[in-house]
Amino acid sequence: MKTLMDVQELQDRMTSGAQTILLDVRWALGDPHGHAHYRSAHIPGAVYVDMETELCAPGGPGLGRHPLPEPDALQEAARQWGLSDGDTVVAYDATGNLAAARLWWLLRNAGFPSVSLLDGGLTAWRAAGFGVEGGDERHCVGSVHLSSGHMPVLSVPDLTDLTSRPSVDVVLDARAGERFRGELEPIDPRAGHIPGAVSAPTSENLGEDGRFRSADELRRRFRELGADRGSVGVYCGSGITAAHEIAALEIAGIEASLFPGSWSQWSTTDGLPVATGA
Repeated sequence: MKTLMDVQELQDRMTSGAQTILLDVRWALGDPHGHAHYRSAHIPGAVYVDMETELCAPGGPGLGRHPLPEPDALQEAARQWGLSDGDTVVAYDATGNLAAARLWWLLRNAGFPSVSLLDGGLTAWRAAGFGVEGGDERHCVGSVHLSSGHMPVLSVPDLTDLTSRPSVDVVLDARAGERFRGELEPIDPRAGHIPGAVSAPTSENLGEDGRFRSADELRRRFRELGADRGSVGVYCGSGITAAHEIAALEIAGIEASLFPGSWSQWSTTDGLPVATGA
């Protein structure tokens, strides 16, 4: 399984005609215009994937804002993208793969191993001088068979006491530091973090060019956070960018579990404690 693919390798695959399903996951928190951005400019042949309707189930109190989709729903969506068994998938976005990593994680969890993130995404593609196109792209309906349960996950009970009854040795909070500390909470009803968690902003997985840092750099980063000394769990605001952290951990050689409901589930569940500060 290959976590990343660089733009030159993708270009070579496209030039050679190697079967590649290219998926554009243009989404960012607070920006509802992902499809319009895609229609304006995307990598030739890429199919648009809608985060809210295809990569999530409906949210609600106690569930989080972006629950995992049901396996049958994900399989039907993947077939509409043109995906069949044996294909190679490359996912990307225009924000350093912060959104595309959700699709990467979901396909891995569904037992589809041949999926990679385009390192640097659309920005790196254009910086390399490769062309883009507009409009919509659709493939013939695929026949992929997906399942579930192939990636480790955590639930609320796994995280209710990280000090006396830990189900995991270290829990990384992938949100921005100010949200972790409780200084700012623009979305969810309570500010702060899960008691015992460690602040590990997803943005620090990337270099200034929007590409993932090297494996050595990521290993150093996660070692300093204590993520090399046992089992690791990750959460974020609603389970989207935490998948990016899991991809970064994989590059560093560390397996990690996702808490899908993340802070949006924790903060809306009655009786759960909240910590603030560093």
